[in-house]
Amino acid sequence: MTSIIKLLPLSGVYSEDPHCYILQVDEFRFLLDCGWDENFNMTHIKELKKHVHQIDAVLLSYPDILHLGALPYAVGKCNLDCPIYATIPVYKMGQMFMYDLFQSRHNTEDFDLFTLDDVDAAFDKIIQLKYSQTINLKGKGQGITITPLPGGHMIGGTIWKIVKDGEEDIIYAVDFNHKKERHLNGCILETFNRPSLLITDSYNANYVQVRRRARDELLMTNILKTLRSNGNVLIAVDTSGRVLELSHMMDQLWRSKDSGLMAYSLALLNNVSYNVVEFAKSQVEWMSEKIMKNFEGQRSNPFQFKHVQLCHSLGELSKIPEPKVVLASMPGMECGFSRELFIQWCGNERNSIILTSRGLPGTLARTLIESPEKRTIELQIRRRVRLEGVELEEYLKREKEKELEAARHRAEKEA
Repeated sequence: MTSIIKLLPLSGVYSEDPHCYILQVDEFRFLLDCGWDENFNMTHIKELKKHVHQIDAVLLSYPDILHLGALPYAVGKCNLDCPIYATIPVYKMGQMFMYDLFQSRHNTEDFDLFTLDDVDAAFDKIIQLKYSQTINLKGKGQGITITPLPGGHMIGGTIWKIVKDGEEDIIYAVDFNHKKERHLNGCILETFNRPSLLITDSYNANYVQVRRRARDELLMTNILKTLRSNGNVLIAVDTSGRVLELSHMMDQLWRSKDSGLMAYSLALLNNVSYNVVEFAKSQVEWMSEKIMKNFEGQRSNPFQFKHVQLCHSLGELSKIPEPKVVLASMPGMECGFSRELFIQWCGNERNSIILTSRGLPGTLARTLIESPEKRTIELQIRRRVRLEGVELEEYLKREKEKELEAARHRAEKEA
């Protein structure tokens, strides 16, 4: 039986915008990912608001801002009310990512687009799945099944297989990685046999990747050179996705006596670093065969770090002796500890800044990549400062007026 299948891109086509699409299968509408950017551009949300009441289910593929960043806003402010499906690591790590993102903004400015309660409300709606676990939808979705399959790239990363009446099979596969990594297996895209519809992206179509060994050597050379010249290294990373591979790799290198790194400090800095590492320890079964074998054979957990020191604030980081290597969130450096450290360290030519992703256009990371020769950059620096004097009096006056207005409204309602 042929179904009516329509795809409406809300964001994420013909550009590097976050992923957000509506897939209609007969009368049932899926929201495929619900991404946002580090600058919280409202143009992405504008389209989502128009269709939010029509959505019957949400499928999430990765635990980062480009795939689930707008979820708390959609649930808390746009009243998105439907089941949300994700793998267990995408649920856990995605929640950590959103906590860190909120706190990174809240630390430096009045941030009111969503609250931590909105984050909790959004993630409470998530139905957690394992790979290859097939779910039969009910009601309007009668006859439709969804199955998450390994997508590589990040822990719990998902390729979604959507099947209607056992005939029409749709594959949603964005940002997948077909190669094995240090801590993850590759995706299984080649096992699909001519699906009815394949939804994918071409973000890295023109990118020629250097071999992993060469990349690792280049990274290590840069780090050692900086540390030996008494400089610090800032590595801008995400909160709970690719950071796992990098922190695991760094800890392994620090353990090697031949690397010459044991004399230097290594830190992971974000608002939820302890939780991220604890969750990683408990999710070894979602990782590569090599890590599984080591865990089963030697009972050694790859995320039982010996050299990575976990920090949650710049105060804690300042107690760690220099020179040091710091893995700090966020990757685009629009907010978070990576931006704070960049501002502190960029004036010293001994220090190095290592970017782990391209960042979206307009972000600080992207500006640095596109204009590496720039010696001067204008930055907006945000700080939370205690109000004093006249400003404090005016603020208290406004708050009192708001309270009186609210009391008047309550009295009118009761009357």
